Amino acid sequence: MSLRSRMKNIPLQVIPKVDWAGQRPTYQDAEPALINAALKRAEARPSGNWYVFAASTDIRTDRPFGTRVGGIEIVAWRDQQQALHVGPAACPHLGADLSTGKVMSGALICPWHGLRLDGRREFGWKPWPAVDDGVLAWVRLDRLGGEPALDAPVIPGRPIGARLAAVARLEGVCEPSDILANRLDPWHGGWFHPYSFTQLEVLSAPQVDATDEADRFLVAVTFRMGRLGVPVVAEFTAPEPRTIVMRIVDGEGTGSVVETHATPVGAGPDGRPRTAVIEAVVAQSDRRGFHQSLRVAPLITPLMRVAAARLWRDDLAYAERRFALRAGGSG
Repeated sequence: MSLRSRMKNIPLQVIPKVDWAGQRPTYQDAEPALINAALKRAEARPSGNWYVFAASTDIRTDRPFGTRVGGIEIVAWRDQQQALHVGPAACPHLGADLSTGKVMSGALICPWHGLRLDGRREFGWKPWPAVDDGVLAWVRLDRLGGEPALDAPVIPGRPIGARLAAVARLEGVCEPSDILANRLDPWHGGWFHPYSFTQLEVLSAPQVDATDEADRFLVAVTFRMGRLGVPVVAEFTAPEPRTIVMRIVDGEGTGSVVETHATPVGAGPDGRPRTAVIEAVVAQSDRRGFHQSLRVAPLITPLMRVAAARLWRDDLAYAERRFALRAGGSG
């Protein structure tokens, strides 16, 4: 009988009390060569020069949104038809930061001298290809990526129909590879995040020379809710070089995904690289209560973001430590 069948009626189980130090050690399973090989395979996959830079809800019709990707300042906004426009944040006139401007009647207006951009190529300003996938906003930066361009980003499969989606963003002193390496080490979950995960077992892991078809981690884990927990089986895959996807394949919420996107921001004031973790949780369930919860989604999604941010505050410490050691620092 599948885990999903066993949990059909009662998704919550009482979690047995287990001393943190009494867990089975996982350091022998978490082989560095295995994790590094999975990372190299992920980084070798094409991205088409597409980068996640924001949640779809961050881009609005009433004000511009500004950020950096790989040291490049970008500005984004929506016109009156909700179409997404993305381009350089520097005004082509005298270099003003367009993200500090105004959006009026679908056009972006520079705050220095009133130059008006409607999203087309004009006044020497050229928009970049951009995609809003309904959860996240992507921009294609060919000069930064240096790969053969793709017409669209590599977007993971997501639940179709009724769903809850929330996006959290945090930034750390590390490189995208450090974020991916963290996610390609599922063995650390029960040790490093005991407040969220318990009864974690890696059911299968790809070999060092794994093919694309076999390149996934399969993990049984119980998501903790105090003394109660929800057991699931999840798979971890890397569809492109800056994305890790966790998909529930058995148990409550089968089909739900957590997408972790690692976007290079550029050097900070100290000259060290910064990377943004932009994580999208897209949840679904066939339970009646889930459909009712959609009515109060604005109250639930902030809690989803808080939970994701708590995990990533810890995981960024992992990623930053990994970068510091690789860079020759002491942490």
